[in-house]
Amino acid sequence: MDKKQISDPLLRIIESRHHDPFQVLGRHIQGKQALVRAFLPRAVRVRIATPDLPMERIEGTDFFEWSGSSDLVPERYQLGWSDAQGNEFIDYDPYCFPPQIDEFDLHLFNEGRHWHAYRMLGAKEYVAEGVSGVLFSVWAPNADRVSVIGNFNHWDGRVHPLRNRGTSGVWELFLPGIRAGNNYRFELRSKRGEILVKNDPYAGLYQVRPENACIIAPPSTHVWQDQAWMEVRAKRNWQRSPFSVYEVHLGSWQRDENGNFLNYRELAHRLASYVQELGFTHIELLPVTEHPLDASWGYQTTGYFAPTSRFGEPDDFRYFVDYLHRQGIGLILDWVPAHFPRDAHALARFDGSALYEHEDPRKGEHRDWGTLIFNYGRGEVSNFLLTSAVYWLEEFHLDGLRVDAVASMLYLDYSREPGDWVPNKYGGRENLEAVEFLRHLNRVTHEQFPGTLVVAEESTAWPQVSRPTWLGGLGFSMKWNMGWMHDTLSYFSKDPVFRHFHHDLLTFGLLYSFTENFVLPFSHDEVVHGKGSLLDKMSGDSWQRFASLRLLFGYLFTYPGKKLLFMGNEFAQGREWSETRELDWYLLERPQHQGIRALVSELNHLYRELTPLHELDFDNGGFEWVDCHDASQSVLSFLRWAQDGSFVVVILNFTPVPRENYRIGVPQPGVYGEIFNSDSSFYGGTNMGNQGNVFTTDQGWMGQTQSLVLTLPPLGMLILQPQAAPALA
Repeated sequence: MDKKQISDPLLRIIESRHHDPFQVLGRHIQGKQALVRAFLPRAVRVRIATPDLPMERIEGTDFFEWSGSSDLVPERYQLGWSDAQGNEFIDYDPYCFPPQIDEFDLHLFNEGRHWHAYRMLGAKEYVAEGVSGVLFSVWAPNADRVSVIGNFNHWDGRVHPLRNRGTSGVWELFLPGIRAGNNYRFELRSKRGEILVKNDPYAGLYQVRPENACIIAPPSTHVWQDQAWMEVRAKRNWQRSPFSVYEVHLGSWQRDENGNFLNYRELAHRLASYVQELGFTHIELLPVTEHPLDASWGYQTTGYFAPTSRFGEPDDFRYFVDYLHRQGIGLILDWVPAHFPRDAHALARFDGSALYEHEDPRKGEHRDWGTLIFNYGRGEVSNFLLTSAVYWLEEFHLDGLRVDAVASMLYLDYSREPGDWVPNKYGGRENLEAVEFLRHLNRVTHEQFPGTLVVAEESTAWPQVSRPTWLGGLGFSMKWNMGWMHDTLSYFSKDPVFRHFHHDLLTFGLLYSFTENFVLPFSHDEVVHGKGSLLDKMSGDSWQRFASLRLLFGYLFTYPGKKLLFMGNEFAQGREWSETRELDWYLLERPQHQGIRALVSELNHLYRELTPLHELDFDNGGFEWVDCHDASQSVLSFLRWAQDGSFVVVILNFTPVPRENYRIGVPQPGVYGEIFNSDSSFYGGTNMGNQGNVFTTDQGWMGQTQSLVLTLPPLGMLILQPQAAPALA
């Protein structure tokens, strides 16, 4: 049949450009007559299965029609058809089902207030009026047509176009007979006639790269066993509790004997055992949200609702979290709402328009990273990110999120030249929409998931990042202390001969330490891109570098703030980290590296056991200088206090010169035990120190009423604790 003889609605279906296929396909009633129409490009014969009513092909097309009494065809009917190879098929016609998504859900989503939009959008196994199948839905308001394509329809965009839900911008289609495990994508026709093949933004499972197609995820069958952990977490005062984080990139922590990735389940057992031995309270994962490029480490996310398939399926990841919880270990996920990659199959220009990003490149592009910036002012986009956060916390029981690159979200001129950014409505540089999104994110997650943490990687002086929203803050639980980290590593990189000129690098941080709830991070960012390992950053010969690293970790664990170490730091990884290989575990055959790991383990256990080292991390009442002025000898000394008045004394010698008869003031008389010495031979040191207990003298010193005379080991740290008086006989 000539195209001119085909009616326009049918022609638009044939050419895959009809915005509402339900106007053409399915069952249509006029009076007592019914017309049933189907479009099946690979069918040879088609019939309505119950009752058995043959359908006629419209000449020259792949349309099949039947017309007759409306009494003969029920509202929900099955089609039977055969292809040229003689294969027989039978199932319900997708185009005989009414809309499945509730109008109120669409309303909440458009307003950016649907916390569980991941349950509504995407591809979900679904039962409609007793019929099993999969409900597909996607937000694409500027598309002319949307179809679902997959291995169930030969990836043919003509076969299953979706229903347009009007001004909501959502498209949906219930496909009977489809099951989890099928691969799929969405095919969209833009206003300009472009044909776009896109992954589902809400997909819960993907093929392993490089295929990257979506997989219809099966409903979870995992039975959670972490109830005790969840109950304690909800009641815990995390600000007064130890929080020591082991940051991990799963793909390069350990691999199997053939160099392949491990499954989430095996990783759970290996990591739990290792982290328990080391004494960390939490693991923080570099992003496991699905991403196509290994070298991005997960920071160029394309699947905001999918644990990466590199290490298994979603229930494998649930097992990972559950097992860690049952071993007393929390889990934080690095999460990336600041930007997304330009991959053609992902979010970029999703429906042919700048949908998730800004149209104006001055607002919508990160020049440095080659990525795109979310349009936080659009309700559906902020909802997408909010429901992603809710998804990870709710569906996987995560204990918190570390939000990457917050500074880039807050400032419109972030890493931009003058004239290359657009001021806000008040003429300022603050991204008001991003600020509101972050506040909303923190309000919702803290209210709905008590005890969970949201930590900001934020490197500027933006005020009140970790203060409540009702006080004008952004509402984060904690913030990475990037200034302290940079100052500290800069100091340790200097030759000890010159350190007395840079004493302020160590003391300056206490001027602002209690303005935020700080995490002290020695993260992955400090051991990549030519920066070398932490061991490389230490100055001096081999002995000095190992001693300095022990001193650095001692300083970390006694300084006010929560703690974070990237994997490999705990045993002095010798070379810069690479995602292409596992850590250099063979180094643990060497005594110096064994010593570093033993030291980190001991520091972690002291940090957890000694209340003064963690209870008042965010309170200036928990810290008191004894002496911050001894720049000439590069020595620092301070007290860490607990709420009940208990305390420990910390002394650090930042030179390779032992300090004999070094007097230090202390607040009370008695016996002080040397409970930690970083120069112990157990950690690879020289064993110089005070060999047990030290007694005070009545000589006041440094503003204190009592004093101790100590031997300070070279490049060493001491922790002293008042000892209980012996009982009288």
